[in-house]
Amino acid sequence: MQVFLETERLVLRRFTVADLDNLVELDGDPDVMRFITGGRATPRAEIQNETLPRFLSYYERSAGYGFWAAIEKASGEFLGWFHFRPPHGSPPEEAELGYRLRRSAWGKGYGTEGSRALIDKGFAELGVQRVVASTMVVNGASRRVMEKAGLSLVRMFHQPWPDRIDGEEHGDVEYALTRPEWDRREAARRERLSGGELPVEQDL
Repeated sequence: MQVFLETERLVLRRFTVADLDNLVELDGDPDVMRFITGGRATPRAEIQNETLPRFLSYYERSAGYGFWAAIEKASGEFLGWFHFRPPHGSPPEEAELGYRLRRSAWGKGYGTEGSRALIDKGFAELGVQRVVASTMVVNGASRRVMEKAGLSLVRMFHQPWPDRIDGEEHGDVEYALTRPEWDRREAARRERLSGGELPVEQDL
């Protein structure tokens, strides 16, 4: 297992070809896919021939960017994935954050925990200057993860979706965090910790 990073409760590792069934199960849940395809499952052949090879190809191009399988430390269970990668057509110092988690992982703070760890690694080790993330306006749970991870709403926009998704008429939102903003947040966090304050529990 090639581990990319660890948090208190998670291991983020590289995907392997053995993760095919994990991805098929993840993308087979209509609730997981609600804001991605309108609930339509991704065909196994598509995951095997397109999705998984795309995930694996990132590791050949960069050691710091890609898709990472999220494993629960306590159980060893596959919970889903996070991605941290340069958006298409954007400057190399910008990184896009994304995540897709099983229903069993919802409401437990894993989304926030994994997102914060990737953001911190990006700014502290990878030279990232701006992190962005986007979702549908109506996807409140995903928006809360972005906000709890420290990102702020920067714009609303509309983009075409290949599948009919309830709420698409309201458009999408982009959240972002810059390096100076992160530096200020980290300085404030260190000051709080030095004063004996405990970190706040997350619930998403």
